[in-house]
Amino acid sequence: MTLLAVGINYNTAPVAIRERLSFPADTLFTSLKELRQVREISEAAILSTCNRTEFYCTTTTANEQFLIDWVAETKNIDVASFKPYLYTHADNQLIRHMFRVACGLDSMILGEPQILGQMKSAYQSACEAGTLGKHLGRLFQQTFTAAKKVRTDTAIGSSPVSVAFAAVQLAQQINDNLKEQTALLIGAGETIELTARHLRQQGIGRIIIANRTLAKAQALAEQFNGAAITLADIPLHLVEADIVISSTASQLPILGKGSVESALKKRRYKPIFMVDLAVPRDIEAEVEQLRDVYLYTVDDLQNTIDQNMDSRRRAAEQAEEIIDTQVDYFLTWLRAENAQTTIRDYRLQSEQLRDEALQKALALLKNGSTPEEALTRLAYGLTNKLIHTPSTQIRDAAANERHDVIAAAHEIFKLNKK
Repeated sequence: MTLLAVGINYNTAPVAIRERLSFPADTLFTSLKELRQVREISEAAILSTCNRTEFYCTTTTANEQFLIDWVAETKNIDVASFKPYLYTHADNQLIRHMFRVACGLDSMILGEPQILGQMKSAYQSACEAGTLGKHLGRLFQQTFTAAKKVRTDTAIGSSPVSVAFAAVQLAQQINDNLKEQTALLIGAGETIELTARHLRQQGIGRIIIANRTLAKAQALAEQFNGAAITLADIPLHLVEADIVISSTASQLPILGKGSVESALKKRRYKPIFMVDLAVPRDIEAEVEQLRDVYLYTVDDLQNTIDQNMDSRRRAAEQAEEIIDTQVDYFLTWLRAENAQTTIRDYRLQSEQLRDEALQKALALLKNGSTPEEALTRLAYGLTNKLIHTPSTQIRDAAANERHDVIAAAHEIFKLNKK
């Protein structure tokens, strides 16, 4: 049995290739069933995210070509168009790779936690499709254990490094009590969604989502019990905002100095904290000149992000040590499991030899042999059968100077050295 993985990720393949090799959730069940039907495969799971697609298998061969051919046929693409972007891991390398992926050590953002949830989803999908067995199933469980220990014993997840979190972290430093604050978030993309999530986790009092398309703003606002407005409505609601965080794809500024100054007057010059995460800027640079506005850009947040990245890198070194230990644990289990298989096979072989010898002895009795003669032949024949193969292997080992095999034979059969 070989543990085998073939995959691509953000480091090895451009998004155009990753898109073609992705497996949407609604097709995963069928794809897993089909993958399991490949002759060389006994267990299978597929991890497919925007940044990576990986196929985990237990196979009868360490040659990955059969798996590559299946991907090409399933996705209807030429092998040559994606094979240069692939990587392969087998056995010990695969175990370590899965542990590192689940811990976020192989992610675009070091230590990001989302990948563990995606790994668990891959496991659940394989369970539902019935494509997991003892070895791959146990490997997934050990992977989750390793990831949990890394999260518990290191600080790899305690210093987030996204601009969204850095913005919220800065907002906390300036505003003592977020529970009494209103946040106006401009945009409805991934960065604003992540910002809203961080604000909600920190107990923000109220969230307003502004977007060019009202429907998108409403869809996002519903997730956080917030209100939705259009960009045109911003001047009407800016007076309510204690925190403004903007991240759109607009080529022109959305907030100008005049509208902010007007809002400040209505707020009786109660300060507004603003973060412009957009490039080009959403908020006119002149807004910074207003005395009661604290305006920060992406560049201003970079110092916080760099500090947190340093913290994560130190934690990653600790995580690698934990992974070393967890890999050893799984290999110990795997060796014990392989030993059980060997013991079972040896027992079955011995029982077969016993049954054959017994049938011959019974035949002798039926043909008139005495019980003593039948038992003597049974003992003699069974002994010869049991020692024939080991004796042949020991002679071959001696001829080839395989002293390790001979020493192992002494230990296994508990032979007295004289």
